[in-house]
Amino acid sequence: MHFFYSLLTAAALTLLAPYFLVRGLREGKYLHSLRERFGFLPRALGTDSTQPRKTIWLHAVSVGELLAGLPLARALGEQYADHRLLISTTTRTAQELARQRCTFADGIFYFPLDWAWVVRRVFDALRPNLVVILETELWPNFLRQARRAAVPVVFVNGRISERSLTRALRLARWCPPLRTFYRRVLEEGTLYLMQSEADAERLRRLGAPGERVHVAGNLKFDFEPPPPPAFVVWLEQQLARQPGRPLLVAGSVVAGEEEAVLEAFEQVRRQWPQALLVLAPRKPERFAIAAELAVHRGHVVRRRSQLGAAAALDHAADVLLLDSMGELAALYRLADAVFIGGSLVPAGGHNLLEPAWFGRVPIFGPHMNNFRAVADAFLQAGAALCVRDAAQLGRVWTELLADRARRERLGQAARALLEQNRGATMRALKAITDILAVQAVRR
Repeated sequence: MHFFYSLLTAAALTLLAPYFLVRGLREGKYLHSLRERFGFLPRALGTDSTQPRKTIWLHAVSVGELLAGLPLARALGEQYADHRLLISTTTRTAQELARQRCTFADGIFYFPLDWAWVVRRVFDALRPNLVVILETELWPNFLRQARRAAVPVVFVNGRISERSLTRALRLARWCPPLRTFYRRVLEEGTLYLMQSEADAERLRRLGAPGERVHVAGNLKFDFEPPPPPAFVVWLEQQLARQPGRPLLVAGSVVAGEEEAVLEAFEQVRRQWPQALLVLAPRKPERFAIAAELAVHRGHVVRRRSQLGAAAALDHAADVLLLDSMGELAALYRLADAVFIGGSLVPAGGHNLLEPAWFGRVPIFGPHMNNFRAVADAFLQAGAALCVRDAAQLGRVWTELLADRARRERLGQAARALLEQNRGATMRALKAITDILAVQAVRR
């Protein structure tokens, strides 16, 4: 099955090559990272055979995984100072953020394509002693090569949705050999540390060895924001000079959702005409589009990238477009009310724990499949609010702005629930320590 899997992925990449080429030429995406994705890593990442140094390789596919894994990455770097800590990502935005936030790492690079000769080349170059993969990104050829090289692979913060499990099992019913393939791939992993018992049970049903699947909690509960960047400090100063101006932050907004957020904001402005909206698209390619949509609806837009440190935020501006990466989490601290994007449309939702850390009640739509267990826990504890559409979002925003006591009560409940569920980072670190200790004895 590995042969057919490789053949299928090669065929898919060949068919999609023109699309990636066009986007690469137009938007500067993909092409710059091709060498690393094909396993040709910078020479500096290779190991010195005369003075070999142990290596821990941590992989985070995108920005969400990277942010969740930062405390664990930092703890690994501190506890294993005699090891190299290498961090890989799949997306460009995560790569850029890793270079900003992970200055403690010994190297940062793009994760290789999952072809046998590519992953073999990377393993030969890096010679890792341990691979840590954040969430449940299963790459069959990668895992097979790790087993052949006797390199443990630990999955941390693992999750698998009911929808993904149902889809996988349905495919296995259509093609029975797939069930065996799932089991063999999952047997390659050394340890699976899942976010919840539901995630653990789904992985077992897919074929993972039960004794290797454990519940360690969600790393995202251990979120700790970095010091506020200069822009956030600047905005706080600007708002202090304009008292009575409520701030709404709509974070990680996705395509098809911008207009709904703007419609909700317009409802708020009927009662709070001085309100300011920070609109933060999830992906950089939506920055210009979101700005155009806001202007078309009659808003006065200022883009974060065009605001210098000496500039003042004029009263006429009512939409501040956050066209930057890595600043959203700290902005929640300034917000009077928030919205978690990717949830009014079926995009799976995004991290609701960042605003909770600052005592801001998370507000999201019905489509929180990627964070369902966490979202349900917050709703049951009265620590979050779910809205079904733009009209309801506008109404909830307006009500919260008018009722400070309720706003603070809900925010305190959100922060308390977050505190109750912290500790996944330390549990993951202990499991990794145990595996490295066993490996050291064997060698």
